[in-house]
Amino acid sequence: MLAPVPRPPGSFAVRCSQALLAPRSRLSILALLLLSAAGLVLLYEPQRLLSSGWPPQTSGADAVLLFGLAYGVCTAAFVPRPVLNLAAGALFGSAAGLTAAVAGTVLGAGIAFTLGRFLGQDALRPFVRGRWLTAADGQLSRHGFRSMLAIRLFPGVPFAAANYCAAVSRMGYVPFLLATAIGTVPNTAAYVIAGAQAGSPGSPAFLFSAGFIVLSGLGAAVVAWRKRHALRAASGSPAVAPDPAPAQEREPVGTA
Repeated sequence: MLAPVPRPPGSFAVRCSQALLAPRSRLSILALLLLSAAGLVLLYEPQRLLSSGWPPQTSGADAVLLFGLAYGVCTAAFVPRPVLNLAAGALFGSAAGLTAAVAGTVLGAGIAFTLGRFLGQDALRPFVRGRWLTAADGQLSRHGFRSMLAIRLFPGVPFAAANYCAAVSRMGYVPFLLATAIGTVPNTAAYVIAGAQAGSPGSPAFLFSAGFIVLSGLGAAVVAWRKRHALRAASGSPAVAPDPAPAQEREPVGTA
């Protein structure tokens, strides 16, 4: 009877690590993380900051820093940014609130981009097919900064969706984070000022910020409608008409 061939040490650990590092396994880990984050958001309700306020034992620069860190984690966990921006203004005022909100926005975008890049890109890249997905992927990959800057300036694209779509593309970290930091300032500032001036809704600052929010939302809706109309028109355009004469009815070349 032949003796069993001894397995090399660490083979089981190697197989486990290979299975965990497989693209589908990493995508499953990403889905589990996102579902857990969404569950924690529903459980703890971070939007209660608007009603209950910030813990009194933290104040000053430490409170702004802590809020920025919490903001970043919350945005990566799908907490709506308008709620957090209003809370930043209500808790810290316009200047400090805007600093915390922009820093938290960049942090949250970086967290989501990192998770999507390392856990989801390899598994999702094969599904980037079709005319429009391929065009969007090429636009983000080749013109990352200006594409992401346009997405951030118009609030019609969900923040989390833009983060993970950019992660699946071949956009670099620096263009993504830089475009996020610049492009989110106008809309973020409008919400932060509205939150800071919520106690005096008749003030010019509150009216200006509220008007900017409404106009930017309407502008995003118009751009989305025109884009959708253009895509429908392009998809419904007639293709090149085929030759009406079948191949067998065509006159052969070179016959008398």
